[in-house]
Amino acid sequence: MREYLLTLCITAAVTYLLTGPVRKFAIVAGAMPEIRARDVHREPTPRLGGIAMFFGLCAGLLVADHLTNLSEVFDKSNEPRALLSGAALIWLIGVLDDKFEIDALIKLGGQMIAAGVMVMQGLTILWLPIPSVGTVALTQWQGTLLTVALVVITINAVNFVDGLDGLASGMVCIAAAAFFMYSYRIWYSYGIEAAAPATLFAAILMGMCLGFLPHNMHPARIFMGDSGSMLIGLVLAAGAISITGQVDPDVMKLFAGSERNTVHQMVPVYIPLLMPLTIIAIPAADLVLAIVRRTWRGQSPFAADRGHLHHRLLEIGHSHSRAVLIMYFWSALIAFGALAYSVNSASMWIVLGVVILSAIGLGLLLLPRFTPRAPRWAEAFVPPRYRRRRAAVAEAAAIAVPETAVGTQEEPEHRTPVAAGVAGVNGATAIGARSRFLDRRKAGTSR
Repeated sequence: MREYLLTLCITAAVTYLLTGPVRKFAIVAGAMPEIRARDVHREPTPRLGGIAMFFGLCAGLLVADHLTNLSEVFDKSNEPRALLSGAALIWLIGVLDDKFEIDALIKLGGQMIAAGVMVMQGLTILWLPIPSVGTVALTQWQGTLLTVALVVITINAVNFVDGLDGLASGMVCIAAAAFFMYSYRIWYSYGIEAAAPATLFAAILMGMCLGFLPHNMHPARIFMGDSGSMLIGLVLAAGAISITGQVDPDVMKLFAGSERNTVHQMVPVYIPLLMPLTIIAIPAADLVLAIVRRTWRGQSPFAADRGHLHHRLLEIGHSHSRAVLIMYFWSALIAFGALAYSVNSASMWIVLGVVILSAIGLGLLLLPRFTPRAPRWAEAFVPPRYRRRRAAVAEAAAIAVPETAVGTQEEPEHRTPVAAGVAGVNGATAIGARSRFLDRRKAGTSR
């Protein structure tokens, strides 16, 4: 565990320290696109944050290769080199897209080639554990197609969800944390060394996201761009492929005793079928909805719009930070809920806890529908938007806006004396309207 933590910290430190220079490089290189209609930010922000994340990945693999226990992963498996090859290719395509805006079909072709490069070096799905059927061995073509499909879906799911400051990096970090705990348990609890590469990939992915996240929180100083979102999507997919198609399910059966114990012990065997889906459940749902929505409108599935889940959260009244936290909450609930179920599938407390947390999540989604007000004695301990006095002033200002609109159409330095007089009259009218509003409010409360 200490070597994993060291690898994680080194990856995070390198990513964090390189993000600042990369931001300056992106500004000099002109990787600051104009504000688009679907964008949430209002100021041009440099991209190419994936450069720092890629070098963080390289640093993490380099450190792990020189550690005592983790070096065995490189000696006994070719998967780390396969990951680095595919990551370098997808990162290069992302850098070109961040600078020159390459075509979507070219990016899709590059994603398939990167997945094919990893397959050629041994990172592929060899078999699938299917409940009530057993272990099904896949042919070379079946394993290749399934691996490429999983990589492409994961990359685009992460890329689609990258629409708010800190959203993609935070959600992937949560998914990587859950996946690390799962794969680490498979390795040390069952003694299966084939789970070691997936555990290493998850630790490095957490470091990449944690190192970049401080620079990307709202308001973001730099975006990861496609060079970052496609990169972390590929690393996430590589870990899922490694744990799903490389770990032999028959090895876990050796730990089972009675028939009942066999069922409980085989839960971690079947969870790999669900774990890769649960860790990207929210991005994958957003991807499917986007494809259906755009196809229904007669548009290309790659045509950008403002219909993503995070856009809808903003439209119903959530703030930027609250929308990101809500997406974090649901990602953590799904990923760690599946993780807890894999540890103890017979416990009803896990199911009950997931149900309760889901109800809380639904309440958070509907929060803009009502604005709770704290009692007066608790106003000092709550945010300003929940205080009655601040709400009254805001409502009074909203009433006064239409009356002052005439006087605010011209800039102060260009106003004529007549316009200035009109503005003064309108200002006095606004103050009077606010006073009358407060008087009416006091009279209503006194009754």
